Amino acid sequence: MTAEPQLVPHRDAGILARAAAARLITRLIDGQAARGEASVVLTGGGIGIALLRAVRTSPAVDAVDWSKVDIWWGDERFVATDSPDRNDRQAREALLEHIPVNPRRVFPMGHRAAQTAGGVAASGYADPESAAAAYAALLAGRAAPGAVFPVFDVVLLGLGPEGHVASLFPNSPAIVATEPVVAVHDCPKPPPERVSLTLPTIQSAREVWVVVAGEEKAEAVAASFSGAGPIDVPATGAVGRERTLWLADRAAASRLPTRG
Repeated sequence: MTAEPQLVPHRDAGILARAAAARLITRLIDGQAARGEASVVLTGGGIGIALLRAVRTSPAVDAVDWSKVDIWWGDERFVATDSPDRNDRQAREALLEHIPVNPRRVFPMGHRAAQTAGGVAASGYADPESAAAAYAALLAGRAAPGAVFPVFDVVLLGLGPEGHVASLFPNSPAIVATEPVVAVHDCPKPPPERVSLTLPTIQSAREVWVVVAGEEKAEAVAASFSGAGPIDVPATGAVGRERTLWLADRAAASRLPTRG
């Protein structure tokens, strides 16, 4: 069973980032109280990284036992490990380098192998398919017996102006993929090659939060609440088992019907 999406509006992007950070800290604390550990799937993008910076500066950041948090990513650009485009590099600079995480519980997606004079170097992957398979193996290794991926406490997702989440773009083969992790080619925005969790994996989460800011996202937000399906608006397939939240600033929510 999945949860119907609930919109939570905020006055502006700054307040949204701080409020979402406070909400995430609370959710991780609750998960650890219930199960002794917690897990979160991170996203990139402007508001996603702003959220992580807000976690870092929150007075409550130390209330989480970060050594008992599994940290995953929803998608990654298939580029070199030192590329500034990497979601995991941005997340490390914004938050992870500043909190006492357990490195063995931080699971970045694989990067493109560096080219050397003798061919492909040993570190990294030759293609996104190999990186996707390796990430699927990591997920299975943290899953319950018989499962192919863990039950995440929270999956954080950004939203593209055309309605994409993670690297699942409208009308792409990745939307209907059933494997846990998929290689994505020919993305409509650079870089063209990526690795992404699929909708079945995202839907395994207890909670899914779509965090979205900016007027340029307003049309996609409105489309997501208009009855569209995942093929046309992938964000509509991003739902959690227990709760699905759309955390939006006023600009992003500006084309939704006003409440009576």
